[in-house]
Amino acid sequence: MVTQTYAARDGHGKHHHGSPNHPRDTRVKRLLYTVAGVGSALIFGLPLIIAILRAFQPNDVIVAAPTWSKFWNFGIGNFEAIFSPSSRLLSGLTNSLIVSISTAIITAVVATLAGYGFSKFRFRGSRLVFGLVLLTMMVPFQAILTPLYLQLNAMHLTDSLFGLILFYVTVNLPFGTFVMRNAFDAIPDELEESALVDGASRARVIVSVLRPLLLPGVATAALYAFLASWTEFLGALTFLTRDSLYTLPVALLNLQTGAYGQINYGTLVAGSVVAMIPCIALYIGLQRFYIAGLSSGALKG
Repeated sequence: MVTQTYAARDGHGKHHHGSPNHPRDTRVKRLLYTVAGVGSALIFGLPLIIAILRAFQPNDVIVAAPTWSKFWNFGIGNFEAIFSPSSRLLSGLTNSLIVSISTAIITAVVATLAGYGFSKFRFRGSRLVFGLVLLTMMVPFQAILTPLYLQLNAMHLTDSLFGLILFYVTVNLPFGTFVMRNAFDAIPDELEESALVDGASRARVIVSVLRPLLLPGVATAALYAFLASWTEFLGALTFLTRDSLYTLPVALLNLQTGAYGQINYGTLVAGSVVAMIPCIALYIGLQRFYIAGLSSGALKG
């Protein structure tokens, strides 16, 4: 009798307190999620907010000892200096846009064609070739920077934005090929075969029939290539020597004024904030495609 009573109590307790849908467990989980979300937002968002506020402060306020009264001294003088016709940062911003957009477009197109070939065509050694493509992702370009420079110099492509674009496309193409191959693998072969039977060419199949299904992969390859080339510093510093061709990261490094190399931190922070805008805008605009493309690569790879 006593055993049955304890068993009944134990079962009753499990029913109310051990159930994952119990209100108390739900409240605890929500509280933990809220604390973790707020903590993560503060860790990643607070430095960004401070940087944005600093971008609107003059240099003498930034380098001076922090005081509550001076902190609210805001203006747009730093941004006026950046976008002035004689500003090196404006030239660097223009060069970075040209290089990054061109890299993203070329990488997306070539990676789509390469991914289609590796996915839909079976030839002897195709797995080995694709493995070699993936192997190049494990080799940092800094390790082969010297032969890369010698090759570009022999092709007369140093001190050229076109040469820098080719370099960035080469570096980002293996990842783009990997993503696009997985994107094509996820599409049933019957869909392509039916379009080919109806008389469509392979180019027409990719552009008209498979395009909606390929958008996540294309967006992932393009966004990755854009962000990698937009923030890249060492390659641009190595292959470019003229101030008029410098990209934004190199122009930010060279933002020094005065006889003793004094840095204008107000303009520097403002330039950094301007550099964030395209990255944030692209990621927000392509977020759902980007996440879907990476998820597809994780599942199919």
